Amino acid sequence: MDKGQRKNLGAADISSDLRREISKGNLRLHDRLPPERRLAEDYGVARGTMRAALLHLEKENYVKIRAGSGTYVTYAAQSNNNVIETANPLELMDTRFALEPHICRLAVLHGRRAKLDEIAKLCDKMESDRNDPASFGETDTRFHRALAHCTNNPLLIWIIDQITSVRDQDEWNRMRHLTLNEDIIGRYNAQHRQILIAIKNREPEKAANLMKEHLETARLTLTRAAET
Repeated sequence: MDKGQRKNLGAADISSDLRREISKGNLRLHDRLPPERRLAEDYGVARGTMRAALLHLEKENYVKIRAGSGTYVTYAAQSNNNVIETANPLELMDTRFALEPHICRLAVLHGRRAKLDEIAKLCDKMESDRNDPASFGETDTRFHRALAHCTNNPLLIWIIDQITSVRDQDEWNRMRHLTLNEDIIGRYNAQHRQILIAIKNREPEKAANLMKEHLETARLTLTRAAET
């Protein structure tokens, strides 16, 4: 926060600013914050206001105030790579539940014929790969990414790309090997085709519900595989 903006700040404003700096990694785990008096001067507030802000951060486990020593960062900001590397298949499914049904709605609104024709070709490819789990898995990933591209929303596309990178992790590949057989691939193919038909027919809620059913099938399959 620029000094020109640091006027009439309350403790909540200051704690929010410091929390943001910590979350962004500008203040790192074990870093010692400047002395309370100096922080108060920098923010242009009374010492009591600064102390209240630090106490609030301490309650949220962002910092630890050590009497006679100072205030130290206790929160470790996670990088995107760390999140990707540690995500497991079931966490991936939960994230997809939160996003992909609405992606189907947006695909109905914004999907162009050319993009939908490309997705139809991916469905054809997956159906021809019923006995080839590795090829099916690759095309399945492309199918879900193509749906995201139909939204014309760069942020959603980026998020789906991050999810796709999780599917490249060893744990995901192991689970895919355990779950993909001819029967389940056939079921997935039928669901993919139904989703595409609903999008082409401009039925947003039907497409979203079909995607939920598809993801529920995948989640149940993963859960059973994880128990073996």
